[in-house]
Amino acid sequence: MSKSEQKPVVLIAGPTASGKSALALRLAGERGGVIINADSMQVYRDLRILTARPSAADEMAAPHRLYGHVGGAEDFSVAHWLADAIREIETCWQRGTIPIVCGGTGLYFLALEQGLADVPQFDPKVREKWRAFSGDLHAELAARDTEMAARLRASDRQRLSRALEVIDGTGISLAEWQRRGQRNSVLSGAHIERHLVDIPRELLYQRADQRFDAMINQGALDEVAAMPTFALDRPIMKVIGLRELLDWRAGRVPRDQAIAAAKQATRHFIKRQLTWWRGRESEGWATNRTMP
Repeated sequence: MSKSEQKPVVLIAGPTASGKSALALRLAGERGGVIINADSMQVYRDLRILTARPSAADEMAAPHRLYGHVGGAEDFSVAHWLADAIREIETCWQRGTIPIVCGGTGLYFLALEQGLADVPQFDPKVREKWRAFSGDLHAELAARDTEMAARLRASDRQRLSRALEVIDGTGISLAEWQRRGQRNSVLSGAHIERHLVDIPRELLYQRADQRFDAMINQGALDEVAAMPTFALDRPIMKVIGLRELLDWRAGRVPRDQAIAAAKQATRHFIKRQLTWWRGRESEGWATNRTMP
């Protein structure tokens, strides 16, 4: 048996309300797998209903990890999640079970497969220089780092400035730092099976609307009322629908307006997710589309 056959992993990704969790549950049942969360909002214990975490029945049907294990007041980053996910994946392999990583947070999957680029600290003035630069960032990058310039759109100023500050501050391309991180990835040498759950957008919108109505019926407003008060800059405050329900509970907007606004926010989120995942088609996801 080859090394990769001893280290299987299933990755299930896609937009919200697409049926990722149902697919993960089915595969876990068929293969005796462990489902590992890769959704940045489902890590929080305070909002089980509003983040559509797996039900208690689902958690009894198959082992689930990294769901609701973080308090809303905690500073929880991609790096924190990656450390937790690596621990759970390696535990699965040690026990001879298949890790099934499931979620919609693209940066989590990117970190899992490519590792985190361990770029050393450099003079902060270099960062300030490129973030304040008002000229043609793409042309500047092309003159210094042709590989990164070929990867990035001329309109993506945030990523262009990051690439420029890294090559300027370290003398090494961000692409090379990323390659070094990828060589250290937990999935290096693993046998990776990818499923991109991709269904028509209008059906996604319909499912999302129905799911939000179900959340309200299941007690999402009471859940929000029982939640501790968090500062607006806490990551948990990015949960879709949370601010709208807080406005409804505080009497700032009527019920129907709050629900309509939350559904619209969900649609905008789905659109961003679709853009992200369809931009990953060259990375092995497009050939494994699955519709539950």
